[in-house]
Amino acid sequence: MFGIICVLLGVILVGFLIVKRYYAPWSLFLVGIILLAVMATISPEPLLHGAKSATKSAFFDVIQYFTNQSKSILVGLGLNIMIISGFADYLDKIGATRSMVEIAAKPLSYVKSPYLLLALAYALGQLINVFIPSAVGLGVLMMLMVYPLLISVGCSNVAAVACIITMSALDLGPASANSILTAKLASISPMEYFVDGQIPVAIVTVIAVAATHFFYQKFMDKRDLASGKLTAKDFELHSEFEVKDERKSAPKIYALFPVLPIVLLFIFSKFVYSGYRVELATAMMTCTLFSFLVDCLYTRNFRKSCENIKSFFSGMGRVFASTVSLIICAGVFADGLKATGGITTIINAAASMEGTGGMIMLLVMCGIMILASFVTGSGNAAFFAFSSLLPTAAKSVGWDILVMACPVQLVAGIARSMSPIAGVTISVAKIANVSPFAAVARTIPPMIVGTMVSIAASFVFL
Repeated sequence: MFGIICVLLGVILVGFLIVKRYYAPWSLFLVGIILLAVMATISPEPLLHGAKSATKSAFFDVIQYFTNQSKSILVGLGLNIMIISGFADYLDKIGATRSMVEIAAKPLSYVKSPYLLLALAYALGQLINVFIPSAVGLGVLMMLMVYPLLISVGCSNVAAVACIITMSALDLGPASANSILTAKLASISPMEYFVDGQIPVAIVTVIAVAATHFFYQKFMDKRDLASGKLTAKDFELHSEFEVKDERKSAPKIYALFPVLPIVLLFIFSKFVYSGYRVELATAMMTCTLFSFLVDCLYTRNFRKSCENIKSFFSGMGRVFASTVSLIICAGVFADGLKATGGITTIINAAASMEGTGGMIMLLVMCGIMILASFVTGSGNAAFFAFSSLLPTAAKSVGWDILVMACPVQLVAGIARSMSPIAGVTISVAKIANVSPFAAVARTIPPMIVGTMVSIAASFVFL
């Protein structure tokens, strides 16, 4: 019972600190250290065992958890995420990202039915999210390319904003930090997780969410217009509409650059040819070098191309401060929760419920992710904090890890799209001059449908 109380207090304290906008990584680290310190004080046994991990001092053992997490994360997962971010920033710098979105969004201009266009735009955005894993970056680009189209055919500004906010909800693809972490938990490659785990579930979920957007946004626009909540001006592009986007235009051929890593990883995998073992970081670095060489040949300005490549390394440093540090500190927090014994008690209780234990465990984990993502506005913070519990939870009820982890990972991103304080919500709503709360009032019903469908589809396909 003491362990469960410690777990609850730890989760509540972390939630309070993050909601109050304290620095999330340090909040997770501090609460994890407090839990570990408490257990080191009352436990007769040392927290760490083994010559490589233990320090033989209770005080240093507590701090050693951070060292152990850093060594584990930075060598594999952290390096992958940093290189992906560097590649993404470099593509932004040379204009390749914008070129891809311009080409992909072009066919939408031929669709004249307002809510059919909105549903198709959502599906297209979710597809592009595979190649542009940044929710805010994708949202800004879609506000530039797609938002004016949606308004011009007759969608309201709030309906268009809701659609664009949810385009990154499923957090798909081997370039997603949450996807990479899930693949690591399942001991498979990110590409295998994407193809075998995410794609079957995502196809059904995207169709369900697109259909919900079609009917719900159409119904709400009609109702709000009749009630006076919306006026004719809400169906027009306001005069001060401006998207501040530093991405420059680039040759159309550059649109292939964001797609190259996915193609490379797919070709050199069990799905096509496994004779060569190409890791994620290797694929990203190969594509970075190729993009650099093409840029050099096209611009014929070697100095300028070398200046541009600095954004690659700047992007690596930026994501270390924002994401990799979060993963490390979340690992320390998870270690603290585990050390109390409360997690083991909860998992054993669920495992003892024959027939229903797995479902209850999955619903509990999804509930935690939804609450944490909603109150923090970050799917990463929520998933990183609690994902390490998934393998033990799945094993305790005899489930395959993918059946447990895939819906939980997807739900973390879905819940972020329902949060009024999420970065993508605030950014997109501000550009359109729409209240974030009005925007999420339109995202919540489609995301509830997405949550239910993704969980059900995981049982069917995984």
